Amino acid sequence: MRTKQEATLHAPEGQPTIEIVREFDAPVERVYRAHVDPELVQQWLGPRRLTMRMDHWDIRRGGSYRYTHVDTDGTEYGFWGAVHDARPNELITQTFGFDGAPDTPSLDKATFEDLGNGRTRLRVVSVVHDVAARDAFLSSGMEGGMNESYERLDELLEQQ
Repeated sequence: MRTKQEATLHAPEGQPTIEIVREFDAPVERVYRAHVDPELVQQWLGPRRLTMRMDHWDIRRGGSYRYTHVDTDGTEYGFWGAVHDARPNELITQTFGFDGAPDTPSLDKATFEDLGNGRTRLRVVSVVHDVAARDAFLSSGMEGGMNESYERLDELLEQQ
């Protein structure tokens, strides 16, 4: 039986950054694959009440992605980005944009650390252009959605 994991979120005072750290009870290869395989991503990314419509998902150096989350009331939330680098089982560096705030994309670096014994630590550092934009990300419900997504990812990793 797995233990419930919580992500830690750190937003340093006065800095336009957010750091998220989360551990998974799965080997780094499976955690990484769940981030780059579009069929797997659709099974865990986003809160449970949302469905995902994926336009494209090309997580490799020079790739890009676009997807839309649709709420139960039909409200749509579009997300997009460009992939700057992707090294299997090591890192993904990308931009992350939201249609509702098109002028405030973040630059995100996700690193995947093999902790041994079939465990992985994911660390994501997001940088935006100013503290106000960072604070808008934080007040958007990001933390709750992130934790629910990672719970869903835990469930997916258990099934693999």
